Amino acid sequence: MKTEKMHKWLVILLGLVVSLAWLYPFVLIFINSFKTRREIFTNTLFWPEELTFENYPRAYDDLDYTRSFMNSLMITVASIIVIVLFSSMAAYALSRYPGKMSSVIYFICAITMLIPFQSLMIPLVSLFGRFDMLNRVGLTFMNLGFGSSMSIFLYFGALRSVPKSLDEAAILDGANPFQIFWRVVFPLLKPTTVTVIILNSIRIWNDYLLPSLVINKDGMYTIPLQMYYFFGQYTTQWELALAGLVLAIIPIILLYMFLQKHIIQGITEGATK
Repeated sequence: MKTEKMHKWLVILLGLVVSLAWLYPFVLIFINSFKTRREIFTNTLFWPEELTFENYPRAYDDLDYTRSFMNSLMITVASIIVIVLFSSMAAYALSRYPGKMSSVIYFICAITMLIPFQSLMIPLVSLFGRFDMLNRVGLTFMNLGFGSSMSIFLYFGALRSVPKSLDEAAILDGANPFQIFWRVVFPLLKPTTVTVIILNSIRIWNDYLLPSLVINKDGMYTIPLQMYYFFGQYTTQWELALAGLVLAIIPIILLYMFLQKHIIQGITEGATK
C-alpha cells in the first residue's frame, strides 16, 4: 500500500516538473512583454523593476492587429470547416464500405502524415500558381490537403465505435446515406470533431511558412506574417515582438480552454477504438 502511494506521488511530482518546464517559455514571454528593451537583455529571468504597458498598444498598432486578426480568423475558420466536412465524410465512406480499395485509400491517407511539407512546397506553390490560386482560397485548399490525413485517421478510429445497426435502423426509417451520416452518425462524433478543430486550428493559426509562400498582398497578411515586421535586418524589437506574441496566442488559448474537456476523449476514440 505504501509502495503504491509512493509511486503515485512520484508520478504527480514528475508531472509537475514536466508541466513547469513546458510552461516556462510562456511565462518568460509574458514577463518580458512588460519590459523595456534594456531590461530584456539585462534582467531576462526576473520580473521587471517597473511594469510598462506601452509595448502592447505599440505592438497592436504595428501589427495592424484588427486586420491581421480577421485575416487569420477567416483563413482558419474556412479551413476548419472544409477539413471537418471532407474528412468526416471520407472517413465514414472508408469505414462503412470496406474493401481493398478502401484499405489502400486509408493507407495512403495515413502515410501522408509522414511527408514533410518542405518536400512539397515548391511544386505545390508552382501548381497553384498556374491556376491563379495563390490567395486565401488557394491557402484554404492547401490547409485541407495538409490537415485531412490526420483528421481522417481520427475520424476513422472513432467511427469503429459507432455500430452499423444505427445506419440500418435509419435506412428502415427511409433515410438516405447523406441523412444517415449528418443526422445520426456525425452528432456522435462530437469529441473527435472538437479534437480535429483544436489540432488543426493551432497549426493553421500559427503557420508562417505556407502563408508566406501564398499570400503576397498588403492587407491580406495573417498575424504570423505581420510578426515579421519586428525582425529587421539590423535590429530586432524584442519588447514589441514579445507583446505581439502574447496578443497572437491569446485567441487560440481561449479556444483550447473552451473546448479542452473534449480533447482527451476525442483523441482516445480516434486512436484506440
